[in-house]
Amino acid sequence: MIIKGTSCAGAARLAAHLTRTDTNERATLKEIRGTAADDLAGALKEMEAIAAGTRSTKPFYHGSINTRADERLTDEQRMYAIDKLEESLGLTGQPRIVVVHEKEGREHCHIVWSRIDLDRMTAISDSHNYRKHEEVARALEREFGHERVQGVHVEREGKARPERTPSHSEMLQADRTGIGNDQAKELMTNIWKATRNGSEFKATLEERGWILARGDRRDFVAIDPSGGIHSIARRIEGVRVADIRQRFADLNPRDLPGVAEAKQVQRGRLEPIERQRGAPSQRAGRPSEPVTAKKARGPATPRGPRLKPSPVRVGDSLFSALLGEKPTPQPKPAISASRREEQEASRRRQELLRQLSREVPPETERDAIIERDRGRDRTRG
Repeated sequence: MIIKGTSCAGAARLAAHLTRTDTNERATLKEIRGTAADDLAGALKEMEAIAAGTRSTKPFYHGSINTRADERLTDEQRMYAIDKLEESLGLTGQPRIVVVHEKEGREHCHIVWSRIDLDRMTAISDSHNYRKHEEVARALEREFGHERVQGVHVEREGKARPERTPSHSEMLQADRTGIGNDQAKELMTNIWKATRNGSEFKATLEERGWILARGDRRDFVAIDPSGGIHSIARRIEGVRVADIRQRFADLNPRDLPGVAEAKQVQRGRLEPIERQRGAPSQRAGRPSEPVTAKKARGPATPRGPRLKPSPVRVGDSLFSALLGEKPTPQPKPAISASRREEQEASRRRQELLRQLSREVPPETERDAIIERDRGRDRTRG
C-alpha cells in the first residue's frame, strides 16, 4: 500500500482532477462530509471560501491511497483506512471529500480535507506528513494482510533506501505534457554521459528542444518542449547535487534564463506548430497566445449584439395601454428539478458563509488572539 499527500490550493483545479474520466475508466464520488454543498465542485469552493478568512495559502490537504490490483479494498476497509490516515494527520472531523478512481482494473482513492480549524481560524499543521503516511500504510498492510511495501522513513530494517517515486505534481505534469520522469531521466542521463562540462550539456540539451534554466529553488532545472519543469539532480541517474555543481562550474547561473522566461520561449516555439495543425495550443493548459497580446487588445468585446424588443410587441403594448387594457402576463419558463436543487444548495452555502463571516472576529481582534496564543505557548515552553 502506498499513501501520498500534500497541502495544496486551487478548488477548480482539484475539482477538474477528481472528475477526470479521460485518464480514468471510472471516477466515483463516495463521500462529501462537513459542507453545506452536496456536490463536489461546490464543496471545494465552500472550503476555499472559508479559508479566505485566514492567512493560509494552502487550505486543502490532498491525499491518496493506492493498493495493488489484486488487493482491492472493500468500502468498509477503505473508509477505515481513510479514518486512520485522517487521525494520524490531525484532521479528524474536518470537512472532506472521497473519490475513487479506477484505471486499467486498479483502484485508488483520493481524499481532500479542509485544513482550516474553524474554532481558531488557522490551518492545521502538515509537518512530518511523509512519515505519517508510511506509519499508517505499514499498520494497514499488517491489518489487511497486504504485501508489505518498502518505505523510506519507517521500518527500513537495514534495507537500502528505495528509489524515489514521482510526486503527485510530477504525475500531473506528465499527464499534461506527455513527458514522464523516466523519459526525462533517460534523456538527461545519456547527455550527462556524453558531455564533459556544463556548456556541452547545455548545448546538447538545447539540440533536443529543451532549455537549461536557473531554478527558483534549485541551481539548475531543465524545461521540456511542453513547458514542464525537471530538476537536473533528480533526472540524472546516480548523480548527486555536488557532482552537478562541480561539472557545471563553467556556467554562471545568472547567465541562464529563469523558469518563467524559459517557459515563455517554449510556448513561443509550440504555438506555430499548433497553428499548422489547425487547432489552438491546449497543451499545459495554456492559452494559444501570450498574456501580453491579450492585454494589448484592451477589454474583451461582447459575444454578440444585445437583443432589442420586437417593434410589434412594443406597439401592441402601447395600444393596449391607450385602451386601458392590462397586458397579458407572459408565462414564466419552467424550472427543472436539478436547477431548483442547485438554487437551494447555493442558498444554503450563502447562508453558511454569512454565518461564518459574522463569527470571524475583526482583523485587530484576530491579531490580539494570535498574540495571546503565542504568549501562552512561550509561557508553557
